[in-house]
Amino acid sequence: MTEPLFPRVLSRRARGAELSPIAAAGARAARLAAEGRSIIVLTSGEPDFDTPAPIKDAAGAALARGQTKYTPTAGTAALRQAVAQRYRSRHGLEAAAANVIVSNGGKQVIYLALNATLDDGDEVIVPAPYWPTFPDAVRINGGETVIVRTQAGQGFKLTPQALREAITARTKWLILNSPANPSGAVYGADELAALAAVLREAPHVLVLWDEMYEAIWFDQPPPHLLAVAPDLAGRTLAVNGVSKTYAMTGWRIGWGVGPQPLIHALEAVQSQVSSGASSLGQAAALAALQGAAEGFLETARLAYARRARRVADGLAGIPGLRVHAPQGSFFAWIGVEGLIGARRPDGRPVEHDGDVADWLLEAEGVAVVRGAAYGLSPYLRLSFAASDADIDAAIERIGRAATALAPAQEAAA
Repeated sequence: MTEPLFPRVLSRRARGAELSPIAAAGARAARLAAEGRSIIVLTSGEPDFDTPAPIKDAAGAALARGQTKYTPTAGTAALRQAVAQRYRSRHGLEAAAANVIVSNGGKQVIYLALNATLDDGDEVIVPAPYWPTFPDAVRINGGETVIVRTQAGQGFKLTPQALREAITARTKWLILNSPANPSGAVYGADELAALAAVLREAPHVLVLWDEMYEAIWFDQPPPHLLAVAPDLAGRTLAVNGVSKTYAMTGWRIGWGVGPQPLIHALEAVQSQVSSGASSLGQAAALAALQGAAEGFLETARLAYARRARRVADGLAGIPGLRVHAPQGSFFAWIGVEGLIGARRPDGRPVEHDGDVADWLLEAEGVAVVRGAAYGLSPYLRLSFAASDADIDAAIERIGRAATALAPAQEAAA
């Protein structure tokens, strides 16, 4: 029999790539829902709000004007200028249109940056828990991910000592995410200043500053790394977009702001990957940045803040769970170490956070993502970008599922 062509012909990099665990969890939940099960899906990092009408109207107007042609590879001049203006006005940062590249979502900016800078064996420091795209994008582009596990007692944030110990001569990038997915952690100004002091000792290290959730905060606005340490601007790429802020995930518009030589390199790579981003998406994003739906930002932020409290308060009394109250984003990071070692009513052991996630889905129809997907166990990530009714129902169901495990766990203890 002839040897199968695949996967033999796939590259080493492609063989190491996997379907996003978030997408996989959502797909499993969708299959159960299609079978008639009542499923509450809390897996996706996607706002449940619709894109504000004025933004959609701007896209419609652009369509009517015939803006349906190719766009410049790095983005339309108007949108690049608007992004630069946003950085100047919102953060007080030096930025011009030439410092901006517009791509098909923030994820593409990250991929382009790694593709344009990594040689085989270059190292990228990624604090855990992390968004799974970070290590996977490093791997696909030939780099080696250096995972630095953070601690609950430190708010799941990278410490200066841990950063210093992780840096080597081969380090090319440090990736920082604030507000963070999945932990909801937000770095304070003092914490960023302390990390910046370490980075000054290692001038060869670039910084990828993922601020995609900057508009979703609960206590105080998160500081920008470059507002704290402006001297790092020459080696920092800030990544953002309209997906989370303006509920525009499907419009696929993100951007990077960084030093011009790096932006030029990203533009060259993008020209061979996808060319420019959608003309209509960029028109809609421009309207958003120019204030077409400014009131929406505060309305959405307050809704997420209310839901964050609802989740933290609702899960606090459930046996075996430990909720780490988020400071931003729309995710709750839930410790489930108190359930490890329990037995399900059918006698099967609960050995890791994946077993807990499976049990919640099977027993009560609540879909969440296992912490192992984010590089840290035993935890679960729960998205509260969902209606209040779904959140309340999910809390009730999670309580029943966890309580069903608790007696077996207590007996084992």
